Amino acid sequence: MFRFFPKWSIKPGKGPKWELNRRTGLVTVYQHSKKGSPEEEQAPFYEFDAYLTNEMIPPGQVVHTLYLVHRYRPILLPIGNLIGKTTGEECFALWDMFQNFMDTSRPLPDIPLWEEFRSKDPITAEHDRQTGRPARYWRDMDDETWKQKESEMMSKVRSLTTPHRPNLMRQHVRYVS
Repeated sequence: MFRFFPKWSIKPGKGPKWELNRRTGLVTVYQHSKKGSPEEEQAPFYEFDAYLTNEMIPPGQVVHTLYLVHRYRPILLPIGNLIGKTTGEECFALWDMFQNFMDTSRPLPDIPLWEEFRSKDPITAEHDRQTGRPARYWRDMDDETWKQKESEMMSKVRSLTTPHRPNLMRQHVRYVS
């Protein structure tokens, strides 16, 4: 099939399914149709809640996936797919990272993923200038330091207390039983 009908069997993606925009604070969901440009639906990031699901896969292993769910509209984003089926702690870390990413009052999370964009974010650039953080901190790191930093990050991930944090939404939302 691939050899004789490559255009039928292998097709490029239609584009992104969703976007978190730090500058605007909006989450955009794209609905791609067969023709024309995609339809967009937007909502502020603060209107989304995170949900962790558990699945049992053969041979009896439990895996977790993180979803962002809009509080008022039927919008469901499987953001846990970015890291695959993993542990609950890793999903909590992903949620923590996205909350820190969307908080424009603070610098970008200091992880390798965001390094090339740090100079383009005003809050982060000012923070890096004040603290003397090198622009190529992660890229120029030697292997031993990298392993040490990776170990420190994994230790922080394992110590997250996300399920035990106070529910701050309780102040703003009336829950119906």
